[in-house]
Amino acid sequence: MTYSIAARCPQTGAFGIAITSSSICVASRCAWVSPLGLVTTQNVTDPALGPAGLTLLRQGIGAGGVLATLLAGTPQPAFRQASVIDRYGQVAWHSGDQALPIAAAAEGPGCIALGNLLTHDGVPAAMRDAFLADPALPLAERLLRGLEAGLDAGGETGDEHAAGLHVARTYDWPVVDLRMDWDEAPIATLRALWDRYAPEQAAFESRARSPATAPAF
Repeated sequence: MTYSIAARCPQTGAFGIAITSSSICVASRCAWVSPLGLVTTQNVTDPALGPAGLTLLRQGIGAGGVLATLLAGTPQPAFRQASVIDRYGQVAWHSGDQALPIAAAAEGPGCIALGNLLTHDGVPAAMRDAFLADPALPLAERLLRGLEAGLDAGGETGDEHAAGLHVARTYDWPVVDLRMDWDEAPIATLRALWDRYAPEQAAFESRARSPATAPAF
C-alpha cells in the first residue's frame, strides 16, 4: 500500500525520502533519515528497522551490511520491503516474496524506488527516471517530482491518503520534515507545503548556525 523514493545527493551529501500510501501516517512509520544515511521500511512494516538501521549507519557499517542485519532481526522478512543508503551512496534493498502484489523496485545511481500494491510494475521506474531527470535541482524537489511521477504513472491500487518528504544534511535534525498524515490528495498538498517551505529553509538552518545574524522572520 506504499511507494517511495529514497536517495543521496552526491553534490551536497544530503539524504532524503519521499513516500506515500493509502495508509494513515505513513511517514511516521516508514521513512528514516540522518546526515549519515537513510532507511525505508514498508509493506507489512516493522518500524523498528528505521532506528536500528540509522544506529548501524552511524557506526560506519555499509548499506549491504545494515540491510542484512535488519533482515536477520525482523520477524518474517519475506513480508517486508526495505532499503538502505549509506554515506558513500551505496544502495541496498529488499522486497520479500510475500510483499503485497504488485511489488516492484527500480534502482539508480544513489537512489532506489520501491512500491507494493501498485497498479503495475513500471511505477518505481517512472519515479526513478523523474528523480534522475534534473540533477541540478535541490534533493527535496527531485524526490517530490519522483513521487508525483509515481502517482502519474498509476500509483497504488487504492487512493493515496498520506505522504511525507524528508531530507537530512549535516545536522542531527532533518532540514526538511514535511508530512500529510491524512488527506484526500496528499501528494498535491505536500507539493503546496514544500513550495511554501522551500524559500524559508535556508533561514531556518541559519538560525541554528548563527542566531545573531540569521533573519528573525
